[in-house]
Amino acid sequence: MPLVAVASRAPTRQSGPVPLLPSRTVSIAIARDPQGVCDFVTDPRNLPRWAPGFARSVDRSADGWIVDTADGPMPIEFVARNTLGVADHRVTVAPGVDVLNHLRVIANGSGSEVMFTLFQTADTLDDRFDADVARVEADLQALKRILEAGEA
Repeated sequence: MPLVAVASRAPTRQSGPVPLLPSRTVSIAIARDPQGVCDFVTDPRNLPRWAPGFARSVDRSADGWIVDTADGPMPIEFVARNTLGVADHRVTVAPGVDVLNHLRVIANGSGSEVMFTLFQTADTLDDRFDADVARVEADLQALKRILEAGEA
């Protein structure tokens, strides 16, 4: 699972400036309309199809969606559906520890550009971060194949 901006659900106060984190944005052009792409990626049931590097399966619980990952089950919550192409989602990796994944879908000609930004936290080694970026690249390639083949 990509490790990006980690945040606790409880607000915390930081004294002084917060250091900038190294980041990488992975993007891919998809020959499908932006709203259709956004609708597909924000439906948690589709995660195992387009993000198999992260999601093995997804189940609905009384509290929301649970993703089965290589690291075990994790709650996931997408932002509310919108027409702005924001498809951010929060994954709870441990009690009180959330990973916020930044995902955008914007118009690119008659199709879409899908962008996923990863942030490298201080405790993430370079090799792990590079592997996370590679997984996101593979997941976006899968998304492109599925959507352009009309499988969604």
